[in-house]
This record gives sequence, structure tokens and C-alpha cells, in this order.
Amino acid sequence: MVLNIATHMDYEGQHLAEKLSHIIVVVFGVIGWIIGYVNQQFSQTIMILGVGVLIAAIVTLPPWPMYRRKPLSWRKPRKEVTSDVSKPEKEVVVAAPKPKKKNK
Repeated sequence: MVLNIATHMDYEGQHLAEKLSHIIVVVFGVIGWIIGYVNQQFSQTIMILGVGVLIAAIVTLPPWPMYRRKPLSWRKPRKEVTSDVSKPEKEVVVAAPKPKKKNK
């Protein structure tokens, strides 16, 4: 049995997800840098940044319903256009102009 899980985002949802991921990573990076600087521990900076990346991934990677609010409205298919195949189209041949000779 296949579960009916949505696997898409609309374009505005993709834009929102990208914006949120940038904001989350930058905020956690700044907070991590400040805490790491105060405590003089670079490892704390990296750990806090890693937590920010994980949170950003959880918030932005799954196609949450907030990313599917404005779906695309597709055009209706056109009716097939029938063309007369029995008449071959005429080919038009255009001769290239001859190069001019230079007078010396």
C-alpha cells in the first residue's frame, strides 16, 4: 500500500523555504559565534551552527502544507490541429551571391 504523501512545493513555497533556511542558518551562526567567542570554544560555535543546520533542514526540506498554498494553474490542453499531409511543402532554394572580384 502506497501512502498518499504530497511530495511537491509551489514556486512561492520554494522561495519561502530558501529564505527560511538562510535566516535560520545565519541566526544560529551569529549566536554560535558570540557564544563561542565569549567561552573561547570554537567547538561550541560549530555545534550551535550544526544544530541550526539540522533545524533548517527539518523546517525546509519536507513539503509542509505552508509551502503548497499557491499551486500552479495549468493550461487546458489545446485541441489537436489537423493538417493536410497529402500535399508536400515546396522547398525554396536561394542561391548564395557570388563573391565580388577585387580589382587591382
